[in-house]
Amino acid sequence: MSGLTPDLLAMQAFTGLALGAVYVLLATGMSLIFGMLTVVNFAHGAFYMLGAYLGLAVLGLTGNFWLALLLAPLAVAALGMLAERTLIRRLYGRGIDYPLLLTFGLAYIIVELVRIVFGTQDLPFDTPDALTGAADIGIGFFPLYRLFVIGVTALVLLALWLFLERTPYGLIVRVGARDPEIVRILGIDIARVWLVVFGIGTGIAGLAGLLAAPLQGASPEMGNSILAEAFVVTVVGGMGSLLGAVAAGLLVGVVVSLTALVAPEMAQVAIFALMAVVLLLRPQGFFGRAGLMS
Repeated sequence: MSGLTPDLLAMQAFTGLALGAVYVLLATGMSLIFGMLTVVNFAHGAFYMLGAYLGLAVLGLTGNFWLALLLAPLAVAALGMLAERTLIRRLYGRGIDYPLLLTFGLAYIIVELVRIVFGTQDLPFDTPDALTGAADIGIGFFPLYRLFVIGVTALVLLALWLFLERTPYGLIVRVGARDPEIVRILGIDIARVWLVVFGIGTGIAGLAGLLAAPLQGASPEMGNSILAEAFVVTVVGGMGSLLGAVAAGLLVGVVVSLTALVAPEMAQVAIFALMAVVLLLRPQGFFGRAGLMS
């Protein structure tokens, strides 16, 4: 413990922010879908994994990481919209359990299809040349790619906030989440609103998977473990709360990173310990509303 200098702790906490940025993206997409559609999307981890593999496919065809960064999330969003239109939409109004079970099965189908197409072995995903190396952040040298992940996450959150708060369509989305009947009375196709929301949520998950791939590689099971962590982030922040997803995602990333520094075997346990403490003190999470799941 004597080697834990302030600079080392600060660097480890900053490392946690990079990990937390991936959590934030995944939990934001999940919270967006739940907050607007009241759908607990158990296939979210599978869409996260698809982002990594589709990015790898585009990279293999074009050799261009930036093109993969654009096309892979769009492709995942399109697949998410297809799933909402053909499967999930049929279960609206039947209770929260029905879409939960459907997306749980959909996740298994997606994983098996990826295994058939890409194989069962983990695949490496090289960091683009422009983002290799490290930058001096004042407390030490930090990997440039991790700074890039943090920056992309910040830009996505800003774009999402501007879309929801500063555009007419964002207003329709927010009103539709609170009172779909009012939107129908105004002559707006609420089904189209839900379709777009689901596409945005799954597209953000695909972006998170693509950004995580250079850090850990691509594997068919990569969405399984992080799905549990994303649910922890979503619950800690408050189901359906975008602000909660951001705050909890960064907090969980820092907690995991600092715990790994002093007790690596306890890093994953710390996530669920944090959730237990938060739920004991505030059952609805940081920014959630009581009774939302009922």
